[in-house]
Amino acid sequence: MSRTRTALLAALVLVAGASGTAVAAAPSADVGIAAIPCSVDYKVQNQWDTGFTAAVTVTNNSAAKSSWAVKWSYAGNQKVTSGWNAKISQSGTAVTAANETYNGSLATGSSVSFGFNASYSGTNALPTTFTLDGVTCNVDDGSGGGGGGGTDPGTRVDNPYAGAKVYVNPEWSAKAAAETGGSRISSQPTGVWLDRIAAINGVNGGMGLRAHLDAALAQKGTGQEVVQLVVYDLPGRDCAALASNGELGPTEIGRYETEFIDPIAAILADTKYSSLRIVTTIEIDSLPNLVTNTGSKATATPQCDTMLANGNYVKGVGYALNKLGAIPNVYNYIDAGHHGWLGWDDNFAPSANLFYQAANAEGATVNDVAGFITNTANYSALKENNFTINDSVNGVSVRQSKWVDWNRYVDELSYAQAFRSQLVSVGFNSGIGMLIDTSRNGWGGSARPTGPGATTSVDTYVDGGRYDRRIQVGNWCNQSGAGLGERPQAAPATGIDAYVWMKPPGESDGSSTAIANDEGKGFDRMCDPTYTGNARNGNNMSGALANAPLSGHWFSAQFQQLMANAYPPL
Repeated sequence: MSRTRTALLAALVLVAGASGTAVAAAPSADVGIAAIPCSVDYKVQNQWDTGFTAAVTVTNNSAAKSSWAVKWSYAGNQKVTSGWNAKISQSGTAVTAANETYNGSLATGSSVSFGFNASYSGTNALPTTFTLDGVTCNVDDGSGGGGGGGTDPGTRVDNPYAGAKVYVNPEWSAKAAAETGGSRISSQPTGVWLDRIAAINGVNGGMGLRAHLDAALAQKGTGQEVVQLVVYDLPGRDCAALASNGELGPTEIGRYETEFIDPIAAILADTKYSSLRIVTTIEIDSLPNLVTNTGSKATATPQCDTMLANGNYVKGVGYALNKLGAIPNVYNYIDAGHHGWLGWDDNFAPSANLFYQAANAEGATVNDVAGFITNTANYSALKENNFTINDSVNGVSVRQSKWVDWNRYVDELSYAQAFRSQLVSVGFNSGIGMLIDTSRNGWGGSARPTGPGATTSVDTYVDGGRYDRRIQVGNWCNQSGAGLGERPQAAPATGIDAYVWMKPPGESDGSSTAIANDEGKGFDRMCDPTYTGNARNGNNMSGALANAPLSGHWFSAQFQQLMANAYPPL
């Protein structure tokens, strides 16, 4: 069943006891989880061959309400026959319990109870999902299975982040903690990057995929645990950015499938890891390049034209979705660029159509897609508060400013929410959710504007008020002045499954000078602070930091700057 995501959605784990009770567990205090908005205690008090009596208690932890409605669905043929203390209606398997005139008031932290009788035959399975006024309160099958974690490994949840801790990579954590002041964030969860075949088994003595999954099981304990993986090794990878070129040539789709995806899938399918919720970020940057950097466009590259012509990006993504999506506890999120890349009319709808094509390639279907991720390893501000796309200055629209340049979006949150709607409109499931990488888009510090810019012109208005202080929105490499963004949290806004740190803060985007390496990584001038730009960034300076190492390598100076400019501040 698709479930609507709404602001502050955060699910609780249900544990079914012998009494037939679905009990909402206490909110987790672990890092990265938002406050629980509501909880539901659903109890089967009495049950016989053809019917049962149930009691339901709802606790509201969000803003006070003057009216309320609780909804759930049954997996079987349960039919409510009578009720008390609520107006209960049913359509098919879907049940709605709304307040009576005398109990509509529901203050923050307060509870309301109601009950009902129902008929059934066969199995009286507990409901898996409850919502209070559209906000999901708990997501699980109520079986208490899954290796002590409270989730049946064969049961998918709507939002894998809801009610779960997220894996803290001990290798990244150790590097962060070794930095002065780094202990303030070293316990935050970050993505594990599988960016070459060798990374599956571990590189240079480092942890491989199994080692990370084993560590995640140890961190998990009796709760839920999300593990975040970046699956990133397409043939001809990142055709428009040399710093993140991969090891496989444009035609090596066979190696991608058999040496990269198949071994990853085999490990993830191991029943040892079935109680983990495994989030896979599928092939960042690649599909968007086929929209923006091909054909007659000024930004086109021969490498991207090649990948469009041979179809191996689409084939590779489809193959990954198919193989990984077949594993019950794996949740695939396709990379969807960012607002400063796909937010223009020429790119927005064509990108959604291309993603739909890839999601139906090589045996994949839209059911293999849990959602999409935006701003991966990028710097676009989450929310620009000092101006909107609808503002105008002296009769000139913000869209005409040099910074916005006719884009329809000024920040990641508005883009992600709108793009989600576009994706659903072209055929993706209505229950898909979005992730936003907030690892480096805080733009805090002393230079953060406190209000709109001067209304002298539309450019002074936008430039004086924008949080994103990049020279140009197309700049992507080790950006000077950036800061840590929102801390990872589940379900922070409508349509958003989580804010995540998929790009580990402190890991370089690319080297600022050419560095010989055996990782297949080239030198991109966009990582050179002296570079004056190209068509893809409007021929502006790159804005990159100096003395940067290869992409993925530790960059201490950047890490320190990210902490200094964090917003919210550390």
